[in-house]
Amino acid sequence: METKKHNVESFNLDHTKVTAPYVRLASKKVGPVGDIVTKFDIRFTQPNVDFMPMAGIHTLEHLVAEYIRDVIEGVIDFSPMGCRTGFYLTLFGDYTEEQVAEKMLLVLKNVSEWPDNKGVPGLDPKECGNYREHDLSAAKKWAGTWVRGITDKGWNCYK
Repeated sequence: METKKHNVESFNLDHTKVTAPYVRLASKKVGPVGDIVTKFDIRFTQPNVDFMPMAGIHTLEHLVAEYIRDVIEGVIDFSPMGCRTGFYLTLFGDYTEEQVAEKMLLVLKNVSEWPDNKGVPGLDPKECGNYREHDLSAAKKWAGTWVRGITDKGWNCYK
């Protein structure tokens, strides 16, 4: 019997068989003039077991945005998943899971060590549409948890 296929890639992923944290290539598209766009599933928590609080996700997104473009070329977007278990990273270019994991380790290590007295970038009503909902300690905690999880897996964590 054929398994039903959905239009949304992540709906076809068996969330009960993955082990977070991980980096997974979610899709690769080639545009009409040959540009390659890759989208990665950067999973922080085990699906259907744990999830990140919204304020922590929001701050994590701000902090990653501050670092990621200095570490990875071709960043299009780093956006949270609605299920609050991770983020999607979309890039121009043909990247591998290993390359992205290595770069995300650098980014998230920096986020986990963000100085408390430095504040959150973009934390002003002119710069953020929900500037009141942030949690720096949660963002640092989840970044550190991802770094430790990836490191503990010995990089054998891409699927």
